[in-house]
Amino acid sequence: MATTLLRTSASVVRRTVAYSCARAASGGGPPIDYQKGKIASDKVTMPDTLGHAVGIERYELLAKMAGNEDPFEMNVKKRAKGTVDEPTLIPSLFEKRLVGCICEEDAVSINWMHLHKGEPRRCECGFWFKLVDLPH
Repeated sequence: MATTLLRTSASVVRRTVAYSCARAASGGGPPIDYQKGKIASDKVTMPDTLGHAVGIERYELLAKMAGNEDPFEMNVKKRAKGTVDEPTLIPSLFEKRLVGCICEEDAVSINWMHLHKGEPRRCECGFWFKLVDLPH
């Protein structure tokens, strides 16, 4: 019984130390204050928007505060040359992505197509697009 208890507690301590060392060594930019906006002060009676945000909304607000105005890569991208050799590169975290091409400046409709990683695709207007990995 005592041996089992000793083994279990040693395992828990070992895991805790390993995780905290990995967390401390990971770096990856300036530290994020996860409590920012959640702690009330003398001046403020209610937390700000960041204090109420959770999940994806909180991730988006923290990314915008860090200087990333487009954390989900949803803004309009300018077309590159669009040739087979130099296609317009579309970043994505996933294996496929839905992309819309406005073929002419005055066009009222959008040509939609699915892009798959590793397969360049040509739009109806002749421009080529290619899906690439999004840098984290």
